[in-house]
Amino acid sequence: MSRLTPEQVQAKLDASPFIAFSGLRVVSADLEKGEITMHAPFRPEFERAAGTGQWHGGPIAAVIDTVGDFALGMLLGRGLPTINFRVDYLRPAINTALVATARVRRNGRSVGTADVDVFDEAGRLLAIGRGTYATAEKPG
Repeated sequence: MSRLTPEQVQAKLDASPFIAFSGLRVVSADLEKGEITMHAPFRPEFERAAGTGQWHGGPIAAVIDTVGDFALGMLLGRGLPTINFRVDYLRPAINTALVATARVRRNGRSVGTADVDVFDEAGRLLAIGRGTYATAEKPG
């Protein structure tokens, strides 16, 4: 099993057209803690309603899923299929980038789980999420 460096995680993010469009960037990664932090810039395409500066929940959910995935993925050396994930929106994200930190809670043979906290640039908690991912290696 080969682990991914922050640069390798970023390369995988950039290789996905959807994730590259989102502008998601690795800020820090701690393999020993199973923790990764990413920054997502605000884009007008992510607005809930034009001109409001308020993030739509869909892009926030995508950030949670992606950051949670790569918290486990950096430990396993690859991106992982999502089994399930949930989001609790705590307050609106308005005129801010997002900073999302994921922590691996379980890295099992077939299933792994990561918790994700999403903050605004001032450090206010905006949303929390939990993702469950398939960790089993594909046969042959």
